[in-house]
Amino acid sequence: MKSIMHKKQSSMALPLLLIFVFFLSCEGGKILVYPVDGSHWVNMKVLIEALHSRGHDITVIRPSSSWYITEHSSFYKSITVPDGIDSADEFIKEYINKMLEIQIGKASTLTYLKVQMSFFSLIVNAHLIACNTVSNIIEDKELVKRLQNEQYDLVLTDPAITAGVVLAHYLKLPLVLNVRWIMCSEGHFIIAPSPLSYIPVPGTGLSDQMTFLQRVKNSLFYAVILFQDKFVVGPHYKALCHKYFHDDCDVISLLQEADIWLMRLDFVFDFPKPTMPNVVYIGGFQCKPSKPLTEDLEAFVQSSGKHGFIIMSLGTLVDSLPANTANEIATVFASLPQKVIWRHVGPRPSTMGNNTLLVNWMPQNDLLGHPKIRAFVAHGGTNGVQEAIYHGVPVLGIPLFFDQFDNLLRIKVKGAAKILELSQLNGHNFQQALLEILSDDSYKMNMQRLSSLHRDQPMKPLDTAVFWTEFVMRNKGAPHLRTKAYRMPWYSYHSVDVILFLFSITAVVMFITIASIRYMCFRTNGTRKLKKK
Repeated sequence: MKSIMHKKQSSMALPLLLIFVFFLSCEGGKILVYPVDGSHWVNMKVLIEALHSRGHDITVIRPSSSWYITEHSSFYKSITVPDGIDSADEFIKEYINKMLEIQIGKASTLTYLKVQMSFFSLIVNAHLIACNTVSNIIEDKELVKRLQNEQYDLVLTDPAITAGVVLAHYLKLPLVLNVRWIMCSEGHFIIAPSPLSYIPVPGTGLSDQMTFLQRVKNSLFYAVILFQDKFVVGPHYKALCHKYFHDDCDVISLLQEADIWLMRLDFVFDFPKPTMPNVVYIGGFQCKPSKPLTEDLEAFVQSSGKHGFIIMSLGTLVDSLPANTANEIATVFASLPQKVIWRHVGPRPSTMGNNTLLVNWMPQNDLLGHPKIRAFVAHGGTNGVQEAIYHGVPVLGIPLFFDQFDNLLRIKVKGAAKILELSQLNGHNFQQALLEILSDDSYKMNMQRLSSLHRDQPMKPLDTAVFWTEFVMRNKGAPHLRTKAYRMPWYSYHSVDVILFLFSITAVVMFITIASIRYMCFRTNGTRKLKKK
């Protein structure tokens, strides 16, 4: 009897499996991805892998000079478009080395200004090249026809370089943004009300509790952002919009028309702020449980005994610190009872101890999730900070540039990190800060509390990102979640016209009242004078 039932179940399994596969193939949509290269691709790749696993057909538009976006992949098809540039890798490495020298104090103010102007020019040129690349795509009628014939369900793009937003508008497709940064600032500043009184502008190094002078600094930084948007980067996109759309079109409006903003933040990490219905928070969506280490790495970690181990990484762009600084750090590591795994590419520090392992690359997520981890010495990149939160590992931050100081500040104010700026980095300061992280249990407890809050969600952040992307596909957009406020002129948005109208009415009423009183008084006085005569 059991064998008969087993055969019936087996005979039913194959049709059910075929139905399931057929259902997936019917439900799978087509997604056109316009990514940003570098570390931004790391995040985008995680998302499109998850979408591919759900049965969706992914096509990625990649520039011919791409660093990380490979032409061939098992989970996406690619369209390679010429962008007319050589790799900027060497320039960026030179810029980083110069900035390290400046922060340590080995370069003059004039050198600092020259380096900053060179980097600023590189960024502006990157936006110009992106605009030209999209223009070339649109002018390629055969490619445009191919994109239109594919009948994509939506465009998924990172608006740090906003070219993908323009292409989505040209193709008249729903738009989903995988976003933290836009052209010159953070995305929140154009999608949601952002009072400068308690929302710090990127680059200020401020928290949400500001003194008067800090609010002045915050406002000045915001003015610089507006200047860049209006007169530096914005004109490239303005010219692109005027070329292919109506005169009133601008890239900020195109961004505000996006259906869903997948924001790579959450309020465990970031300061509370106003938001909008179509902003979905997916901070830490790239984080995942740790996997077993390789045998040699696991043996090294286990040899740490009860003391545990520390890892240090300053990101993929920074291979190594200057020799003197690296030697001072190595001396401190050698004095610790903990084992140390240090991503360091370059000359071996002469003071390195036997407890320190130098590596060219490390499985950072897997090490952070290991039960023997004690601390993370990091530069403060968004991915690393969020992985530290996910695994509950306290951080000693050494911010170098970009948004790193701001990222570290957000966990410092919550008692889960210390910040040691490169200009203050020496053996004594580094040792004091690291020993405080290791000996003061409050850092670990506060970070584990953040980890608990981050994990306490109804859905995993990656599942949330996939759900809302599929929501846009199912419903052909999400216009009901978008506000029309951005279409209002500034004076209407801030009710300046209403205030002036009410002020005018009040002024007229007051004028009439005062004039009437004066007139009545004049008549009364005139009547009295006539009676006296």
